[in-house]
Order: sequence, then C-alpha cells, then structure tokens
Amino acid sequence: MSDTQPEKMVYPLDFNYLYGKPSSTGRFKQHCEDFRVEEHLDFDLTGEGEHVCLWIKKVGENTDYLAKQLAKFAGIAAKNVSYAGLKDRQAETYQWFSLYIPGKVTPDFSTFESPGVSILKVIRHNKKLRTGCLAGNHFAIVLREISDKERLQKVLEQVAQGVPNYFGNQRFGFDGHNVNAALQMFNGRKIKDRFKRGIYLSAARSYLFNRVISQRIADNLLVQPLLGDCVQFVANRSFFPLPDLSEQTLQRLAIREVCLTAPLWGAGELTSSDDAKQYELACLSSFEDIQKGLAKEGLKQERRPLLLIPEQFSYQWLDETTLTIKFYLPAGCYATSVIRELIDTSL
Repeated sequence: MSDTQPEKMVYPLDFNYLYGKPSSTGRFKQHCEDFRVEEHLDFDLTGEGEHVCLWIKKVGENTDYLAKQLAKFAGIAAKNVSYAGLKDRQAETYQWFSLYIPGKVTPDFSTFESPGVSILKVIRHNKKLRTGCLAGNHFAIVLREISDKERLQKVLEQVAQGVPNYFGNQRFGFDGHNVNAALQMFNGRKIKDRFKRGIYLSAARSYLFNRVISQRIADNLLVQPLLGDCVQFVANRSFFPLPDLSEQTLQRLAIREVCLTAPLWGAGELTSSDDAKQYELACLSSFEDIQKGLAKEGLKQERRPLLLIPEQFSYQWLDETTLTIKFYLPAGCYATSVIRELIDTSL
C-alpha cells in the first residue's frame, strides 16, 4: 500500500435541523449533575458465575480510567475489566462494569475509594459484559440560561414526536478529524492501535449515514417514503425494501409498525432498491473513497432508522431560564441529537 498521505479534507458537521436551527440559546453540561445517564442492560444478571458485576455511580470520571482503578483494587489485569457502555466524563452516570474473578472470593468493594465514585451493587454473572450489551439509557438533562422560553416551549412539543437519528458530533472529532483519519488509513496510513482504528471506522461510517439523513431533511423526505426505501420492523429490527407506496404501506409507517432507514455503509449492494437506492447513491456520490475503504475493511451493509423518538419524554421548567428534560433512548442513540434540536449551545 502507498504511504502517500491524501490532502487533508475538512468534513463539515453542518447537518440539517428537522425543526430549523434553534433560535433559543442555552447552556449544556455546566455541571456534571446537569447530565445524568442511567444505563439498562438487555438481560438479567444470573447472581452466580466467574464475573463480578458492579453497578456504579460516577461523577466527573473517565470510564476507562475507572476500569483500570477497579482492576488494580481487585488485583487483576486491566484486560479482565469490561463495561457495557463508554459514558461521558462530564456527567453523572450509573453504569455496569464486570471483573473476571474466577475461583476467588469476591473482593470487599465497600472499601474501594475514588473521588466521585460509589459502588451501589455487587452481583456475580456467568458472562463478561461486552460493550453494547445495553437495551438503552435513561437521561435527565438540565439546560440553563435559556434565552427564549416561549420559542423553546413550542419546539419541546415537536421534539417529543421525533428528531433526526444522527450520530453525535463528538463521534467525528474537531472539524471531522476522525473521518479524515479514516480516509488516510484507507490510503495507506498504518494505524496499529485497534481502538483508534475502530474509532476512525465508526466515524467514517456514521458520517455517511448522517449525510443521507441531512439530505432527506433538505428534500422533505425524512418521514416521506421513496419507492424501494428499506424499512425496518420496529419490533424485531429485520428489514426489507418497500415494494410499493400503497395506502397499506403508508399506514404501516404511520403507526410505526415499520420505520424508514438509511445505510450504514459496508461491502455488498445496498438493501434499498428502485428510487431509494438511486437517491442514496446520489447523496453519497462525493464520498466514494470512504465507501470503498469501509467495504475493504470488511464491514457489511447495515441499516439504522432515520427518525429517533425519545421515549418517556417529559420536561419541567425549574425557573424562567432553566429546564430539566427526561427521556429514554435505545442503545446506540445520542442524547445530543435531541439537545441540538432544542437549543443553540455554541455561544
């Protein structure tokens, strides 16, 4: 492979808003406690086995750093500590860790001490907790110094009906740096760190997905189907291309028996067909190098819903300029995709 580096490109993160760019400004994450997230596993812990699972509250702490601290305390290798989800440092999080401790007495974790960390529950399980083994996350978020309560009140009612299911901008790095790093990797730059390779691949794939959503918003097609759109059953996540746009098909979409999707790029043919396939190819025609690179890395064509509907959505005004919002999102979805539709946090 060539070691020649491609000219650096900037990947703009100017994805379209569903309800228009927010006119109300506000502050987000001024304090760790302003961003509270509680994860939920998609299975029950067994109560016995070789893995010790810890339910932990942490405030202002890095997930990976805490994993190393737990390993040191338990006298095991850092590789034997895992967690279900990588959570924000600037937050109050409730999350699961697992420690592989076979054939030994469970350490007394009541003596574990670390600033901002509390171990709330200790339970054995028969399997390692792997990243992504979550059903979803509950969020409680405080927004402060809101400039236009009346305008935000209207947008809150809209957001409850759904927002674009964007991957959060934090995935892409400053000015899309992680996407550019992926392109350099595809063009021969050697990245030995598997973790970094994974970040770059995810960023590139996510960027293409976001670009399709953004274009569909611009064309008023976020909830309007095209012939051949690949839809996903909400209940079991299997998907198929729409063979027609009959009244029955539109009704299935309206009641959310099925939902519209966009591609997570990989090797092979798009699973959409007809008009939708041509539309998706046109949306991504400027990114052929990224498409080829993702396919060559062995990723497969997958799909992800276009629309994200926050479940159990509620809000409460604490005063004229301070708001708390609460909602539940499935695993892999971003709270920042909800926040970006509500307020402009750039000031």
